[in-house]
Amino acid sequence: MTDEKRPNRMKRRAELEAETRLRITESAVALHGTLGPARTSISAIAEHAGVRRSTVYRHFPDEASLFGACSSHWRAANPRPELARWCVIDDPDERLRVALSELYAYYRRTEGMLENLLRDEVKVASVQTSFSAFHGFVADAAGVLMHGRGLRGGAAKRVRAAIGHAVSFGTWQSLAREQGLDDAQAAGPMCRPVGAAAA
Repeated sequence: MTDEKRPNRMKRRAELEAETRLRITESAVALHGTLGPARTSISAIAEHAGVRRSTVYRHFPDEASLFGACSSHWRAANPRPELARWCVIDDPDERLRVALSELYAYYRRTEGMLENLLRDEVKVASVQTSFSAFHGFVADAAGVLMHGRGLRGGAAKRVRAAIGHAVSFGTWQSLAREQGLDDAQAAGPMCRPVGAAAA
């Protein structure tokens, strides 16, 4: 082999390895979104990706590395609403309306995956570790929505609880799936209890 051909072959091999890694990652994402992490085996991921189990382990030697790649890939494809956009809305009630509309649209887009992750986080350590960022995001969202309300004592506690309920994925599921509301319709009824809680 000439010196000129060796770098080309090495480059092509690296490209094939990257393609295989991506295919495995995308297969894990697809199966986690449909079956859930607890019900997704390495064999199923390998079959879905069209590779051997040993190939999966060569790229991802343990569950944590596979789940980390899977989570990063999924989050990049499904960005959360930007809290900074909400922060620039001065009126707390308008901020809440905009935030819930965006958050509920995000929940609708990602419902299958979020439902599976919430179900499986108590069973799979890697899910619990990775999914803590989602819980942190929801807590931060509630903090942004409390800002500027000028409440103290019992009123602050009630409004904080109402906002926490409003931003919950379970609340959205109840309104959207059980009651059949679209995201804008679901956001409206949740804004009113927050205002009433301050009284």
